[in-house]
Amino acid sequence: MKISGFSFVRNGISLYYPVVESIRSILPVVDEFVVAVGKSDDGTREAIEAIADPKIRIIDTVWDDKYFKRGIINSIQTDIAKDQCNGDWLFYVQADEVVHEKDLPLIKARCEELLDDSDVEGLLFRYLHFWGDYDHYHTGHGWYPYEIRIVRNRPDIHSFESAQSFRSFDYYDNPRQPEGTRKLNVAKVDARIFHYGWVRPPHLMQSKSRAFHSLHWGPGKAKAYYDQAPKEFDYGPLNRLTLFKETHPAVMKNKIGEMSWKNKLQYIGKPHKQRKAHKHETVRCRILTVIEKILRRPVGAFKNYKLLKKK
Repeated sequence: MKISGFSFVRNGISLYYPVVESIRSILPVVDEFVVAVGKSDDGTREAIEAIADPKIRIIDTVWDDKYFKRGIINSIQTDIAKDQCNGDWLFYVQADEVVHEKDLPLIKARCEELLDDSDVEGLLFRYLHFWGDYDHYHTGHGWYPYEIRIVRNRPDIHSFESAQSFRSFDYYDNPRQPEGTRKLNVAKVDARIFHYGWVRPPHLMQSKSRAFHSLHWGPGKAKAYYDQAPKEFDYGPLNRLTLFKETHPAVMKNKIGEMSWKNKLQYIGKPHKQRKAHKHETVRCRILTVIEKILRRPVGAFKNYKLLKKK
């Protein structure tokens, strides 16, 4: 059995992505790691090269701004890396996702167990979405609790929509085509994805948000919006989130130790009225969160997979 890791990134260092930690976190269980690195001016490529692991293979890319709409460029870059993988299973981690070393043996064992089970097209991971700092994460409505991160190495499987997940395509036109796709049949793996996409210094979080919306709205609209926006991102009161009491992946030790913006975070009180409420602060989401906790299942959540009953 061979497992390939893959990812994509551009300007990951200046936007405070833990891309080095992300790659390093799964190197022990992959036979190769393919990463599409968009042309960057911040040392991103050099930082990945400095990992100095022969498993890593860099593909240099140039991002075409005609695909800077609805996140399509993210899926295109994901597929560029995926298409160069040689493994039986393909293990995808985005540049802000890290896997705990305790989960690696479970992941490898699950891949071996299901290798010859053709019904299983992918593996489903549990998510921890951190917010503001490394001590708080989301468990409320609107934050996807599971997502596909390992898929079969098949040409019909492509990155879907804005690269959050994968689907099987009868034919491929674009990652957001309305027809000709189906959800993958997946099995759960008892492993977690530590998602740090919302953990940055407030000024860099605002820069990342601007970059994100450039890929979804187009550069012009994003520039017009963020030129008028505050220079620092307001995370809101963190005491409305769940407190994390476990351990983070070991590869994150230095990154966590470098955290220097606690004095800019709000830990108690009410959200500031001068800004638009975050999704988790809205009345609707707060009510749905309570309902979900009572029912012990998501309500009205989008699931881009079909879960098989596999022990």
